Amino acid sequence: MKKILITGGAGFIGSHLSDAYLAAGWNVTAVDDLSTGSRENLAGALGNERFELIEGDVCDDDVTARAMRGCDAVVHLAARIGLKLVIESPLKTLEANVKGTEMVLRHATPLRVPTLIASTSEVYGLATKFPSNEDDPITFGSPTKGRWSYACSKAYDESLALAHHRESGLPAIVVRLFNTVGPRQSTRYGMVLPRFVRQALAGEPLTVYGDGAQTRCFGHVRDVVRGIAALLDEPRAVGDVFNLGNPAEISIRDLAEAVIAATGSTSTIEYTPFDRAYGDGFEEIMKRIPDITKISALVGFRPQDSAIGTIIGDIVAAQRALLVTDTA
Repeated sequence: MKKILITGGAGFIGSHLSDAYLAAGWNVTAVDDLSTGSRENLAGALGNERFELIEGDVCDDDVTARAMRGCDAVVHLAARIGLKLVIESPLKTLEANVKGTEMVLRHATPLRVPTLIASTSEVYGLATKFPSNEDDPITFGSPTKGRWSYACSKAYDESLALAHHRESGLPAIVVRLFNTVGPRQSTRYGMVLPRFVRQALAGEPLTVYGDGAQTRCFGHVRDVVRGIAALLDEPRAVGDVFNLGNPAEISIRDLAEAVIAATGSTSTIEYTPFDRAYGDGFEEIMKRIPDITKISALVGFRPQDSAIGTIIGDIVAAQRALLVTDTA
């Protein structure tokens, strides 16, 4: 019976990935310090005898060494995320993301265990070519802008993983995730879609930053989990970088209107300047679109559950269920 280590396994994506691998018959070890993840996300997994949760920091040598023992695969998801959190503490973002990846790769390399490193669409920086392709050049904004600490840390993680592959033979894969959404995603760290749903269900104004003309592409977590598993199962993916997401584009203004319609809410839309939300000098990215040609050609990946209506419906159902639980 195979065993997989998932760092950040109590987080939004990590908990869904844990559930998927348990359903496939694997043993699953999750490492999480529960700073942004939660035991509630693992409600189903914690009762399974094939699941182990190690509460600890992946930056800790002893924690990672213990978690890595006997693993047949590793998915490294643990990271400091959320735009508000990143802007408020760029130093912690850099340290946590870089040190965590260094520790995982340090222990995975001598074992030659297949290791998938989760990166982000943020590494495309100030891209002007769309959709974004894995081989496109990367241009970051100025380091005086706090938001770029996250992108820089993840670009370093990518380079480090690929260097371990080239020089030490580690079977490493890098995946750039584009706005993964779905049930269990927290509203605490500025994630736009769960925040909109919470506001709509509460009858509050939906807060749109800027004029709402910026666009994003949202991928359902079920699709993302399928993509990650397919890449880990494909030897030809080793040593390469893949976009993983949904190329369908929607403006934030249209997203807010779709949430209001889906919830039957009486909420209005309230527009807030970027500098009021994130501080002076904030630099917004107006467009992010993944080119998924490479992953589609290699493993046949196609988004199945990422229609915006499906995504919103699933998040609304999940948040309504939580409201019922909270008032019970």
